[in-house]
Amino acid sequence: MLRSCIAICALSLLLIIPAAAQQKPGWKLVWQDEFNYTGLPDSSKWRYEIGHVRNMEQQYYTVKRKENIWVGKGVLTITGRKEPYRNNRYRPGSTEWKLKDSLAQYTSASINTEGKASWKYGRVEMKAKLPKGGGMWPAFWMLGINREQVNWPLCGEIDIMEFVGNMPKDVYGTMHWADTGTHKHASSGTKTFDTTISDKFHIYAVEWNEKSIDVYFDDLKYFSFATEVAGKGDDNAFRKEFYLLLNLAMGAKWPGPIDDTVLPQTFKVDYVRVYQRP
Repeated sequence: MLRSCIAICALSLLLIIPAAAQQKPGWKLVWQDEFNYTGLPDSSKWRYEIGHVRNMEQQYYTVKRKENIWVGKGVLTITGRKEPYRNNRYRPGSTEWKLKDSLAQYTSASINTEGKASWKYGRVEMKAKLPKGGGMWPAFWMLGINREQVNWPLCGEIDIMEFVGNMPKDVYGTMHWADTGTHKHASSGTKTFDTTISDKFHIYAVEWNEKSIDVYFDDLKYFSFATEVAGKGDDNAFRKEFYLLLNLAMGAKWPGPIDDTVLPQTFKVDYVRVYQRP
């Protein structure tokens, strides 16, 4: 009987502690994926990008492929691999980088909440352990829901976390938008430094309101952006709704050449949570 009571009490504590950990004074939890299941990401919350998408990156984003994305043991794992993979958008004779090769040489995954969930203001938070090695480019970021209508950068972009393998101790937080006069790309951001980015789980977050977007690494606020910099009228992208993206890109100019010797590499996510003011 005593052993049964101890077991029940222990189980109760396990259930209570995670729930308590999700609470933040002054905030209401409005959306989350704790990844406490096994299988592909929850399709009610996430959709996939497919193929070669942007920035002349070398990876091909696959869809619902266990080798590139899987949830298990309480963690979402996105895996970047070196392997030949059929490019379904291949066009013989094309010179466009997305279409010209019949086979991609690298695979990975990218998921987002477009059309499923979006928010205007709040605290957006992820706990994750990042991959390492040349060419790796994991990101946790947001885009305006009007991207299809106005295109980037008019839709705005909030980079909560970017990491590139050729700078293995730096994490970046950056805002992107279009200048209200010229509609040309503008950006503002900075980085912070830590030696355990690829060895330990850390929290990456923004706290976003009408006046500012603050970027956090664990408990450190290392960047604050005044939203009025992007415009004082209704065309300010950062005063509209955004959706979330999680991806592991590989290659392209900024992260540098891919180091095949370190592959496969994994981007591990413990949870994603969105809070808003009650």
